[in-house]
Amino acid sequence: MEKFDLLEGIVAPLDRSNVDTDAIIPKQFLKSIRRTGFGPNLFDEWRYLDRGEPGQDCSGRPLNPDFVLNQSRYQGATVLLARANFGCGSSREHAPWALQQYGFRAVIAPSFGDIFYNNALQNGLLPVVLAEAEVDALFAQAQGERPLRVAVDLEAQRVTTADGAVAFSFEIAPFRKYCLLNGLDDVALTLRKSEQIRAFERVHLEAFPWLSPGRHGS
Repeated sequence: MEKFDLLEGIVAPLDRSNVDTDAIIPKQFLKSIRRTGFGPNLFDEWRYLDRGEPGQDCSGRPLNPDFVLNQSRYQGATVLLARANFGCGSSREHAPWALQQYGFRAVIAPSFGDIFYNNALQNGLLPVVLAEAEVDALFAQAQGERPLRVAVDLEAQRVTTADGAVAFSFEIAPFRKYCLLNGLDDVALTLRKSEQIRAFERVHLEAFPWLSPGRHGS
């Protein structure tokens, strides 16, 4: 998992509440057994004017000119700004994968679906919860004449506009913060204890030798 410390980037404002995971990555794309390649199909039903299918080349598909991610001013955005209850619905882990593979490293919203929130943290995508008034203030700037650039500082737990005029603090569980700062998912955390695991296995197999893999089928 990629470490997250300080992110500076353009904000893309998605002015919709209750965006569910089927909108983030529609169900037909869950057929893929890979963990990559979901970025082109992020918000597929809103982003394109036709229906997308797994494995389809998206480069020639007709774009919806009214959708925020298709507007030139938001190209290269790394922070998604959303409304309340972002990521509600089903528990698909593909949702944070699609957001990351599009290029987003953080999502700012007043609230998130619980499962999406935890899936995002497990995959290195930072969900930032701000008060509705604070989110409103960011939307006003992001939808203004110029694209909004912000710095998301995980260590300081602050979101600051590029001009420094606006700064908001956010909360995050200390353990989740530690994992993000160090790029540790559950597998990486387990591997840090690999010596202790091997030592336990040796002692356990000495006490119960019939559990040894080499004894099976003999």
